[in-house]
Amino acid sequence: MTNSTVLAVSFADRWHDFWLGSIGDWILVRGVPIALYLIGGLLAARFINWGAQRIVRRIDAEYRESDQLVRSESAKHRQAVASVISWVTVALLFVIVMVQVTTLLAIPVGSLVAPAAVLGAALGFGAQRVVQDLLSGFFIITEKQYGFGDLVSLTVASINDPAEGTVEDVTLRVTRLRSTEGEMFTIPNGQIVKTVNLSKDWARAVIDIPVPTSADLNQVNDVLREVAEKAKEDPALRDLLLDAPQMMGVESIELDTMNLRMVARTLPGKQFEVGRRLRVLVVRALRRAGVASPTDGSTPMVEAIVHPATAGGAEQQK
Repeated sequence: MTNSTVLAVSFADRWHDFWLGSIGDWILVRGVPIALYLIGGLLAARFINWGAQRIVRRIDAEYRESDQLVRSESAKHRQAVASVISWVTVALLFVIVMVQVTTLLAIPVGSLVAPAAVLGAALGFGAQRVVQDLLSGFFIITEKQYGFGDLVSLTVASINDPAEGTVEDVTLRVTRLRSTEGEMFTIPNGQIVKTVNLSKDWARAVIDIPVPTSADLNQVNDVLREVAEKAKEDPALRDLLLDAPQMMGVESIELDTMNLRMVARTLPGKQFEVGRRLRVLVVRALRRAGVASPTDGSTPMVEAIVHPATAGGAEQQK
């Protein structure tokens, strides 16, 4: 028998004895199952996230491929629910894997009661904000306050200016908004004090039109009513208006001007586009009618005095 044969037999014996020993037995009985649980948990979490993203993309594709001008409320809600379900499922999967690993490691549950109580008390004080975020997110989604694609204005605690933009993601903990400048706002749900949804079911374009006090009010009203009647026939407005614009009359009187208000019910989120188009039509009509400007009396001027409820959103949309 050669030296190489002796070395090979010796190594094989040691390798066999290793797996029969305590370390090898632990690896086979506990180590391998633990590794399989961890790897399986990671793969399952990736699959859950992939499935949720696929569902969201499918819902979004249905909207883009259809002739709808705005997303339906059910589609917005389904996208938010899909995101939440994936998040909760991954959290439950993590808990299950940890319980199985703890069982395989033979860690006695009784010995963890005291440390768990101390840890729970510490988390109770330190994670109050997280719990508040989760509860607020739960009610935001179940009450359908807003969803994916909604145009919202959120008042955040301790911040004067509201966060305004389009909802890009809603989870149990945070809401993500994309502003008109492309900025991404990530807002904890527990910090949201007031929610203003500018694209819920329908919206209203509010246009205040200043004219000089010297103008013939009857003539101005006739011109504006004609604009309102023809607005439904305008190619840029007929698909966005839910009904014909209405004249509300004189809204306010100042030293040298009167403000007349026109309102129009529109599709969700389209009030700013409709408002801009109506202002163009009003300017043209007043110019043709020869209505004098409140400033110089030669060039008609029509501007929008934004409704207080949508002041911030209107400025951003412009």
